[in-house]
Amino acid sequence: MSSTQRGTAHGPERGGGAEHTRVRRTGLFRTKTVEESIRDTEEPEHALKKSLSALDLTVFGVGVVIGTGIFVLTGKIAKETAGPAVALSFVTAGLVCALAALCYAEFASTVPVAGSAYTFSYASLGELPAWIIGWDLILELALGCAVVAVGWSGYVRSLLDTAGVHLPQGLSGTHEGAFGFDLLACVLVLVLTAILVVGVKLSSRVTSVIVAVKVTVVLLVIVAGAFFISGANYEPFIPPSQATEGSGGLAAPLSQLIFGFTPANFGIMGIFAAAAVVFFAFIGFDIVATAAEETRLPQRDVPRGILGSLAICTVLYVAVSVVVTGMQKYSELSTDAPLADAFKSVGHPFWAGLISFGAAVGLTSVCMILLLGQSRVFFAMSRDGLLPKLFSQVHPRFGTPYRSTIALGGVVAVVAGFTSIDELAELVNIGTLFAFVVVAIGVVILRRTRPDLPRSFRTPLVPVVPALSVLASLWLMLNLPAETWLRFGIWMLVGFVIYFTYGRSRSRMNRAGGRNAATGPVGGGPGQGS
Repeated sequence: MSSTQRGTAHGPERGGGAEHTRVRRTGLFRTKTVEESIRDTEEPEHALKKSLSALDLTVFGVGVVIGTGIFVLTGKIAKETAGPAVALSFVTAGLVCALAALCYAEFASTVPVAGSAYTFSYASLGELPAWIIGWDLILELALGCAVVAVGWSGYVRSLLDTAGVHLPQGLSGTHEGAFGFDLLACVLVLVLTAILVVGVKLSSRVTSVIVAVKVTVVLLVIVAGAFFISGANYEPFIPPSQATEGSGGLAAPLSQLIFGFTPANFGIMGIFAAAAVVFFAFIGFDIVATAAEETRLPQRDVPRGILGSLAICTVLYVAVSVVVTGMQKYSELSTDAPLADAFKSVGHPFWAGLISFGAAVGLTSVCMILLLGQSRVFFAMSRDGLLPKLFSQVHPRFGTPYRSTIALGGVVAVVAGFTSIDELAELVNIGTLFAFVVVAIGVVILRRTRPDLPRSFRTPLVPVVPALSVLASLWLMLNLPAETWLRFGIWMLVGFVIYFTYGRSRSRMNRAGGRNAATGPVGGGPGQGS
């Protein structure tokens, strides 16, 4: 650590004419400096093993983003909202994600510490906002993993049925007239939890194999489907606009309740309406940032992993949407398995089976990486004292946060096994968008409060790019149902109760603040940087 960095860890710093740094040590918005966060990663009992490369991170990103969206969502949105122009919707959604990705890349390379948006918020906005976003991420990643595990179970049961193997209804999850236990979903989560305990490098190898299989399947489908494209299916490329009556009450989008407009499908507005939906097919690239602490060269490799995985996924999504709408008229696409059914419509059921196989394999990596991200956020919060400290102990042999991984894996396995949570899946979306907003704001704040920090990657056009990211994320949040906002509010309320009854008094920063409360911010006057 340079002398400048050592100085800023202990007090305000003036580096090259930069404005004074004021470190808040007391109150709900006390901040934890970047240097302190990095120092915590060097404590032997809390140090994660550094073993990941840029390729590993890119694989993680592609592994978590490419899931059911590429096999189902493309055709569903084409039929219901945008027509063949769904390809433009994917481009639009990719650009919105790129704005957030640029902000994540700067933060992750500047603060290469586990926790992602939680850690970034602690360094820029303060402890209470950091707790809020950490609590939000736990919900987002845990629920997301459970939902994906249930989806994976459905694909595997379908493949087993095709092979003549049938699970008992009581072990196949919820079904009509009764309630069962989803054995496959539960077992998947438990097996992936064990892999993550053994080591993140093993996890990356397993993920690499899975991602290679599913990307190969996707590419084969694109190439094969290209031979069955008919230009007539693209006419009209942008279908005429059709006004639609939205649902009433809490099921209606919040924007509809606030502004009173009637949403429209197809036409130019349909492209943007579809972008608000297909945006969620990109969710997951931000999880790359949670592995920054386990990366050998995070300042260089984390931005490459985030932006590289997002670029690859955008190209694949656009290519699949062009193929599926070219193979079959958008109005005739099915909403359950449109890509598979498109191949059936041209007399090639083999490819439909291959797509189902690719989806089942692909969802395995999605579950694993969601579990990885969730355990790292929980680990970081525990290391800061906001959650019980026992969860921040790393395994003496494997160098992984095994206690938090096992505890959270067990909870997710139970949720996936016993719960049908289709309507709760939207909580994953609102949680992700909320994290995007916080990270974008944090980039601007940290640029002003810590201009002296070395930044190997800098978000361009600050504050324009972060502002656009905030506005785009807020708009998509407003297009979620009001009942999703209500559930999100309840979860946040529970988080506030836990923070004020447990986390606030046990926070490591609370103890540091107590030592400095008499003198105010650390370092009463400016220091001189080297």
